[in-house]
Parts: sequence; C-alpha cells; structure tokens
Amino acid sequence: MIKYIKQGWKPLLLLTAMLLVIAGCGKNSGGGIVEGKVNVVTSFYPIYEFAKTIGGEDANVINLLPAGVEPHDWTPRSQDILNTSKAQLFLYNGAGLEGWVPNFLKGIDSGSSLVTVEVSKGIELIDAEGDDGHGHGEEHGDEHGDEHGDEHGHEEGNAEESEDTHHIDPHTWVSPKSAKIIAENIKDSYIQVDPDHKEGYEARFTELSQKLDELDAKFTAALSGLPKKEIVVSHQAFGYLCRDYGLTQHTIMGLSPDAEPRAQDLVELSKLVKDEGIRYVFFEELVSDKLAKTLAGEAGVETLVLNPVEGLTKQQQEAGDNYFTLMEKNLQNLILALQ
Repeated sequence: MIKYIKQGWKPLLLLTAMLLVIAGCGKNSGGGIVEGKVNVVTSFYPIYEFAKTIGGEDANVINLLPAGVEPHDWTPRSQDILNTSKAQLFLYNGAGLEGWVPNFLKGIDSGSSLVTVEVSKGIELIDAEGDDGHGHGEEHGDEHGDEHGDEHGHEEGNAEESEDTHHIDPHTWVSPKSAKIIAENIKDSYIQVDPDHKEGYEARFTELSQKLDELDAKFTAALSGLPKKEIVVSHQAFGYLCRDYGLTQHTIMGLSPDAEPRAQDLVELSKLVKDEGIRYVFFEELVSDKLAKTLAGEAGVETLVLNPVEGLTKQQQEAGDNYFTLMEKNLQNLILALQ
C-alpha cells in the first residue's frame, strides 16, 4: 500500500505542474474573460491603457503583450486566440505594427461575436523609407479593420523589394495628437458593442481627451521655442511626434529595433552628431542600448532615454507609470537635449 502511494506521487506531481503551466499562460496573457462586462482584448500597452480608461467599470480589458516585452516581434499563443474568441472587442493599432493579426483572426472561433477594430484609422499615416528587416510597417492599403475582416491593410513582404521601398510608420500613438484619434476610435468601438453604457464611455473619453489636449499643449509650448530641432534615436519610432512638433529624427535602426544598421550608417550618424552639435543620443528601455552607447561614445556625447511607450517594464508598472508619466519624461528629456 505504501509502495503504491509513493508511486502515485509521480503522476500527481506531473498533473500539478501541468495545471501551473496552464494557469501561468492565462496570467501572462493579461487575465481572463469576465461575465457581465464588455470583454476587450488589446494588442499592446497604449491601447490597453486607453481602453481601460474609457471602459471603466463597464469593461474587462485583457492585454496580450506581457510587461517588459517589445511588441515588434511578439506573436500570440493559442490561449490568446481562445480568450479573444470569447471577447466582444479586439483592438489593435494596425498600420503594419502587428504582422501577426491576419493569421490570428483566422484562428478566431467561427461562432464568435468579436468585433475587430484597427484603432489607427483616421490618422494621417507617415511613409518611411527603407526595409525594417522584418516586414513591419509595410505598404498599408485603404482597408481598415472590421468585424471578422481578413484584410487589414497588411501585405506579406516581397523578397524582391528594394531597400528604398516605402513602408508605413506604425508608431502612431507616440504623438498626443494621434493618440487622441486612437482614443476616439476606442470610444466609438465601445458604443458599437455596448450602446447601453454610451453615456459612461463618452464621459470617460472626454476626460481622457482633455488630458491628451493638455499634454499636446505642453509639447507645443515647450518644443516650439527650443533652438535645436534634430534628435538621434535608436529606432524609427518618433515620426508622428517629430511631425507634430517640428522635429527631425535620425535613426540608428529602422522601423523595427531589430533592423541592423550598416557600419557606414553609424559613421555618417557620428559625423552628423558632431557637425550639428547634438549632445545626446536617445535609447529605449525595452531594447538593447548597445548601439546607442557605441554611437554616443564614438561621437563624444551622452545618452538619454526617449520612450516610444510600446510597453511598460516591470519596474515602471510597480512605480505606477503610465502613458502620461512616460510622455512627460520624454518631454523633459527632449527639452534637455534640444537646448
């Protein structure tokens, strides 16, 4: 009898381990479906924050991307597809950021009532030259997300494309002006699937919109009077910020932080930093700062953080940071760099 019990521990331990793995998958996916609320699945952090703010007590928002993960090369798992099939809304940026979306939507249960919304719709998108090395930000068609749509303006990369191919810059949310359009699209999507709580969604959107207007005004006032207008950044994530506030970005990498620069590019950037009197090279916290520090060392300047707000680190989560606190820090670092 004792021998049987001891042998029985092995399958019991195995079963326990499997249950822990399954539970862990759900936690990493940002939570589960909640009955009695509008269940919303978001593709990455900024959309998650805006969706939670606008949804308030009427919504349960699940973010697919775990803390500390850079979104460009992340791909969902089967558990993410299962959760999303049970939700009412799936919100993603579009403009080529989430290359996994078309296949992801094909996996959604055919009986699902999910409404899919591309929240960058309505933003005047920016063309960006050059290949990012991963097919992100590729040519973006006129189609936008709709309910169970398979066409979301994303086209597969062509191996024969030249390096001068035009791509779309997907980093729309980095400018408060564009972020306001994203927030309005999120508000409209809530009203579409849950018109009974329209008043609450509109009220919370109005509060968020006012905060974005205030942030926009701060950027406009602070940056318009500075003598310098050029910044050097890790990857091509600040096009909308630069367009809206009269700046020019020079990038070490392309649209994706994984796109490797050529040695010639680094030499030219180093010369530009010296010639233009640029005092800082900006880097990001979710990707390696090695190249930024290498360039800064070569040019004899310092480094500073400029955050594309693609996600929070665990430390930022614990500190209570959010879109607004990170953008305020960005503004302070831009003021320091451009004086």
